[in-house]
Amino acid sequence: MYSALPPLPPLKDEAPGVAVVLIQCCEWLRCCGAGEPRPRTVWLGHPEKRDQRYPRNVINNQKYNFFTFLPGVLFNQFKYFFNLYFLLLACSQFVPEMRLGALYTYWVPLGFVLAVTIIREAVEEIRCYLRDKEVNSQVYSRLTARGTVKVKSCSIQVGDLIIVEKNQRVPADMIFLRTSEKNGSCFLRTDQLDGETDWKLRLPVACTQRLPTAADLLQIRSYVYAEEPNIDIHNFVGTFTREDSDPPISESLSIENTLWAGTVIASGTVVGVVLYTGRELRSVMNTSNPRSKIGLFDLEVNCLTKILFGALVVVSLVMVALQHFAGRWYLQIIRFLLLFSNIIPISLRVNLDMGKIVYSWVIRRDSKIPGTVVRSSTIPEQLGRISYLLTDKTGTLTQNEMVFKRLHLGTVAYGLDSMDEVQSHIFSIYTQQPQDPPAQKGPALTTKVRRTMSSRVHEAVKAIALCHNVTPVYESNGVTDQAEAEKQYEDSCRVYQASSPDEVALVQWTESVGLTLVGRDQSSMQLRTPGDQILNFTILQIFPFTYESKRMGIIVRDESTGEITFYMKGADVVMAGIVQYNDWLEEECGNMAREGLRVLVVAKKSLAEEQYQDFEARYVQAKLSVHDRSLKVATVIESLEMEMELLCLTGVEDQLQADVRPTLETLRNAGIKVWMLTGDKLETATCTAKNAHLVTRNQDIHIFRLVTNRGEAHLELNAFRRKHDCALVISGDSLEVCLKYYEYEFMELACQCPAVVCCRCAPTQKAQIVRLLQERTGKLTCAVGRAARRSRLLLPVVVFSPRYSTIYTMFPVFSLVLDKDVKSEVAMLYPELYKDLLKGRPLSYKTFLIWVLISIYQGSTIMYGALLLFESEFVHIVAISFTSLILTELLMVALTIQTWHWLMTVAELLSLACYIASLVFLHEFIDVYFIATLSFLWKVSVITLVSCLPLYVLKYLRRRFSPPSYSKLTS
Repeated sequence: MYSALPPLPPLKDEAPGVAVVLIQCCEWLRCCGAGEPRPRTVWLGHPEKRDQRYPRNVINNQKYNFFTFLPGVLFNQFKYFFNLYFLLLACSQFVPEMRLGALYTYWVPLGFVLAVTIIREAVEEIRCYLRDKEVNSQVYSRLTARGTVKVKSCSIQVGDLIIVEKNQRVPADMIFLRTSEKNGSCFLRTDQLDGETDWKLRLPVACTQRLPTAADLLQIRSYVYAEEPNIDIHNFVGTFTREDSDPPISESLSIENTLWAGTVIASGTVVGVVLYTGRELRSVMNTSNPRSKIGLFDLEVNCLTKILFGALVVVSLVMVALQHFAGRWYLQIIRFLLLFSNIIPISLRVNLDMGKIVYSWVIRRDSKIPGTVVRSSTIPEQLGRISYLLTDKTGTLTQNEMVFKRLHLGTVAYGLDSMDEVQSHIFSIYTQQPQDPPAQKGPALTTKVRRTMSSRVHEAVKAIALCHNVTPVYESNGVTDQAEAEKQYEDSCRVYQASSPDEVALVQWTESVGLTLVGRDQSSMQLRTPGDQILNFTILQIFPFTYESKRMGIIVRDESTGEITFYMKGADVVMAGIVQYNDWLEEECGNMAREGLRVLVVAKKSLAEEQYQDFEARYVQAKLSVHDRSLKVATVIESLEMEMELLCLTGVEDQLQADVRPTLETLRNAGIKVWMLTGDKLETATCTAKNAHLVTRNQDIHIFRLVTNRGEAHLELNAFRRKHDCALVISGDSLEVCLKYYEYEFMELACQCPAVVCCRCAPTQKAQIVRLLQERTGKLTCAVGRAARRSRLLLPVVVFSPRYSTIYTMFPVFSLVLDKDVKSEVAMLYPELYKDLLKGRPLSYKTFLIWVLISIYQGSTIMYGALLLFESEFVHIVAISFTSLILTELLMVALTIQTWHWLMTVAELLSLACYIASLVFLHEFIDVYFIATLSFLWKVSVITLVSCLPLYVLKYLRRRFSPPSYSKLTS
């Protein structure tokens, strides 16, 4: 069978031998990573007949592999000064001249920190590996000459014919060849690929769909020519060729014929041929490489560590200067640095890492946000520092469930309260009886006017019922496509499948007024009239909606009359130049948009048979082009899009999410600025922003005028600059001009607005805005594509201030992760408390300086107090200072706590017990009998009270006369 297939043709203008050499060289270069992606020819069912080397179909989202894990983790730890400092400190103890104590006193704490980090990274890598393994091990059916065989996803190759069942994930980028659906199409769920909840309609290759069985795919000699791998998930250019037919059949392939990896089949069973695998998948190419994430808190600690180290250097230089730089002074500087090294405690690193693990665990276990998955345990505290929230409108602020609200015919409009009139007109068209000659002129004139209006309404409703990509599916007791139900077109069994809820809403509305879509496949459509008559239409061409065209069209033939009609619907901005001149389109579109309706303009054009045949010939030729196909196809379609008859405007409304208003109000009160990025027109977006309370009722709105050049943008930015505390509404076209010429100025002004609405915004612009906002402001930004779940942006204020890196004080400091300023219920009730976190006061330079001064005061008190009170027992200075230091540390932790937890008390007592128990092992350094004396006890108590009591007094006075905001709520 394989030998019957012809060999691949040689490269143009080259001898066959030269072609083989070039292909082998290109494969070798590609294998070595030097080759560039190239277009490919893929033979159906024959992966061995390939013209280049392809990657394995393996999904790998891990940051490391077995060999790079340890070096990678260590590099990511020590590339920051905070960790590098402790490594150099520990390594210095291998030099005899610098050694200050036992090696374990430096390496054990560092080893513990690294062990915690390595274990945490290993756990996350194992989880990621298991997720990847689950995806790579999913089993699919592959068509072969020996029949159907089972194959794992990771073993799928380019050229394989793969069967994908309903609700199964597509394992690789494929061309859609066949479907079990009778309508000859299928729907995909693409939310894991592009974040959109709408289903996408896909069509199989017509030539392969007509084959009797799927096994016949192996009996034909055919191939797919595909473009090189790229990141564009919304476009595709290729051709399908069957060579064993006479004449050979060629069909153009577009995005409608693709099944991208990561999508899920929503209807029927499909067969596809694999085009791209592994790292060449669209989904993989759109995913950034996994990287180690570091939070803002860690960066702030790293910066403060550098300041402390600078202070250490200064102090060390001063100490050496007091000795007049005598002897080996440079070595003395290093020794002083080591002596003062505890000023930067390694326990801080331990407590930070452990605290983040605890916070991640708490988030996963929060009963108010069930199902939450923590993908990274290194940045949970980032939730408490978000400044900007960027959200889509459809499916996030709204439910993505459309309701038909308005039909506008220019001279008359029908709302929800007058839909019965539309229904009456439709009934009159299809149920009217032959009229007798009128006896009087008056009634005849009235009847004529009514017939004229009925005809207009009928044409509009029929256009809406035909111009779409909706498919009726019949279900009965959970079983799809019941033959009897479909035969009878039973209303109770019918559901509509479509890639857009707008289209479903329109078709459901036409059903409610009497014209029902009851059947559809790739080539035909059936409508049922109020009189139960079935109208049959042949689908000649479909022009799907795209973000670029902002419109969709269909050409149908009425089987009863043979009339060919071109229907089109789309956004007013593009349809205004397509329909015949009128004086009401722009005004009424604006009026409907201001009511929050999503407006579509519906038009039609009658085509003569010769006119359509000429168009079809040019259209098929353009679709077969490999180069500039989109441009050529658009040019041919535009030749029809002229002087179309304007039929009507439709208005649908997307229902708001139930909790969107309180959520946005909470975010606004918390100081988080919300930007809405949507593709809707300006008036619709503005109305939605008001209804959702993104913009408050007493807040001014500045609508950025449409600008097309630098001069206009300059003038409009100056006008905007004079506005204060107003929300901004800007269109995507104006935004593009402003970012091109005045990027810095625009972002500076926009960031000052309480809310920003970007309408007519393309997906690429949304990503650009997020990136610019992060770069220009340096603030944390959260981008929400769709509302899968709501997160409570709540994080207790925790200030880590350990100043002594021993096991005696680790437990109390770590117990601070349990501290809360207020209860979570109070925090949700008063979101203004979040503003304190945004200001970063818990770890500001001011807070840092205060703690440094406190440390200097307490250190001086302990040292000079010991010298003053224990002058005769100076040999016991270690026991004196050590005991006072531990007691002071425990009291300071208690001073910091806002809300006591029983584990905090346990931690304090455990630390004190550890110190007392360790005295047995430290008898070489501390005289236990000396500590047991009454003199020692009262003098140490005095030193501890002097070091801590003033701070307690200051805390009391501050809370009394200048209480923090949260204390007013807890009192």
